[in-house]
Amino acid sequence: MLNSIKLVKVSLLGALIAISALAHAHRFHAGITDISMNPNSGNTEIVHTFMAHDVEAILENLYQRQFDLSDPEDIQVFKKYFEKQFKITDQQGIVPLKWIGLKVDPTSVIIFQELEQRALPEQVMIRQAVLTDFISDQVNTLNINKNGATQTLMFTRSQREVNLP
Repeated sequence: MLNSIKLVKVSLLGALIAISALAHAHRFHAGITDISMNPNSGNTEIVHTFMAHDVEAILENLYQRQFDLSDPEDIQVFKKYFEKQFKITDQQGIVPLKWIGLKVDPTSVIIFQELEQRALPEQVMIRQAVLTDFISDQVNTLNINKNGATQTLMFTRSQREVNLP
């Protein structure tokens, strides 16, 4: 009898730990942006990766409805938000980035952009504020791959813009 009570207690403890882990499973909010020159095309490629449920949550919060990022109209809504939050500016103004598209799977949203037929200017201001307006602990990491070296920048709610060099 005593062993069966211990077994029940251990089982309940295990269940509580599992439920607690699920409740806290997604405590880290992160995005990654990679910028690199494609020597074959001459374009600077920009690839952003975010957690799908974070993107869905901000869209639902901003527009009070469900979003389907396979729907062209919903993609345009997201694109408008995204292009306001991610910008590269040089001495002449906003650097025109071409929206290539996005790929969505159950865990991530990957956005593809490019700077056509040119390298990233040497002196730029980069704004990477995607999701930082909604998720207070969002951290966006940006890697710039240039001439075989990688420079890594971090963006948060309190640090949304960085000047280079």
